[in-house]
Amino acid sequence: MLLLANLAWLWSCPLPSRAAELLELRLDALRLPVSLDQLEAWSRQPVPAAPAAAAPATADLAIWLNLLDAESRADLIQLLRAPLLRDTSFGRQLLDSWAGGHLLAEVGELLTGDQGGSSTPMLQVTLRQLLERRREVTTIELLRALPVQRLSLELDGLLTLAQQWRRQLQQQRRGLRGLQQLALPLRTVPGSAPALSGLPTLMPHHQQLVVPHRREPLPVTFWLDGPGAGERARASGRPWVLLMPGLGGNAEQLGWLAASLAEAGWPVAVLQHPGSDGPAMAASLAGQRPPPGPEAIALRLRDVEALLALQRRGALPLDGDGLVLMGHSLGGVTAVLAAGLAAEPGLAGRCQKALEQLAIINPSRLLQCQLPVAGLPRPASRPADLRGLVLFNSFGSLLWPRAALRELGVPVLVVGGSQDLITPPLAEQLPMFLPVGDRRSRLVLVDGGSHFSPVRLAADQEALFRLGKELVGEDPVSVQALLLGITEEFLQSLDHPLLLPAQRRRQQGVTAFVLDPGAARRWQGRIAR
Repeated sequence: MLLLANLAWLWSCPLPSRAAELLELRLDALRLPVSLDQLEAWSRQPVPAAPAAAAPATADLAIWLNLLDAESRADLIQLLRAPLLRDTSFGRQLLDSWAGGHLLAEVGELLTGDQGGSSTPMLQVTLRQLLERRREVTTIELLRALPVQRLSLELDGLLTLAQQWRRQLQQQRRGLRGLQQLALPLRTVPGSAPALSGLPTLMPHHQQLVVPHRREPLPVTFWLDGPGAGERARASGRPWVLLMPGLGGNAEQLGWLAASLAEAGWPVAVLQHPGSDGPAMAASLAGQRPPPGPEAIALRLRDVEALLALQRRGALPLDGDGLVLMGHSLGGVTAVLAAGLAAEPGLAGRCQKALEQLAIINPSRLLQCQLPVAGLPRPASRPADLRGLVLFNSFGSLLWPRAALRELGVPVLVVGGSQDLITPPLAEQLPMFLPVGDRRSRLVLVDGGSHFSPVRLAADQEALFRLGKELVGEDPVSVQALLLGITEEFLQSLDHPLLLPAQRRRQQGVTAFVLDPGAARRWQGRIAR
């Protein structure tokens, strides 16, 4: 479920006996020694609202920093005030991931301690200690807690970082405004939330599959609308669906979708991938096993190939008029690979360029750039009966930057959320969708939807990670009701292209923009202005 999930159990260290008090700000040839008390006091001033706004110059530090233009001052103040990490479990996860290590290494280049050398190890240890004591850590708090008496900070580098952050956020806001300005017909849809687990006449069937590449059986959950569901689906022209959760996700978290689709006539199998599912993540947090990493993708791909082979031999209670691959987050990447689309050549070079900037707003790029380190999985052979793909909050802008989904030759439903901070739609879903060739393909952006909108927990199920409101977005149950209707209409449009027109869709207080390829290109044109 989470993209930055290369976890290791946290080890504890004694708190430093001394903390930073002095900071030297470096801006080109300027060397300005200041106290952290001064910097903190300066950061508490009102954020400049316009270029003409003047800030009080009550100290030497303020005199120098107020020489910056108002926009740069505002960027710097917000960066110093903003919590670096808000949620303890998510923060720990980030710290001990390859992605978090890369981020800290980049930040460490801006800081130098009184002993010189890299400050990255010092940052890691100090952040761990702070997260043991509080639920959020600000930049100022981190600087104060570093176990040195004097620090040097590259102010120009920090300003560049703040400006990148602002530009990315501005692009997201501009993208949403451009989407709202598209001439799309409004469609208001009544509807209620899909059931949490099963329906009165429909219950899941759990099975453990013996597959050659695993020592333990592979768990799969089947959702079938009674005996003979496969034959009825084939007779009615409906495909069966293979559904895959994201990294750290479990089959039951997508049960609401599987149960609802099965009741509507699409047989569904939901794979759970041992080693990169919820129990594996929990074991990693408890220090009981190594953390899952990008190597899990190759294992997931083999899981899919094994299940499809069993289905072709008639060894599974699944049938239908073809196959639709469906996945959330990393499950979506697995679906694309299982459809036979190999990563385009030159990934290492694209990653080198992409990682020249901190991936603050798009951490999924860090996971994509782990793949050259772990080894790219070989592409699967495209299933001969593949009829479509459904990708919820998926990613792959670095894996497939050009032809991408066009080469699949089947319609694709790509879903994103305006509040997705893990796989932002402007950077991930839109670029992947633009080259699609099939006119039945659709791009959906849920206003207020987040990366975790498709995930639902049972009332008695404890969340592995505590997520703040900014990561949850709009009420997930309401978003899921909307997503279910769109998904069903997309599946129906595999035979009837006019069933899912471009539209502004409103349901239970949630709005989604459904774009055909032409509308997606118009949206991209508005963003580029």
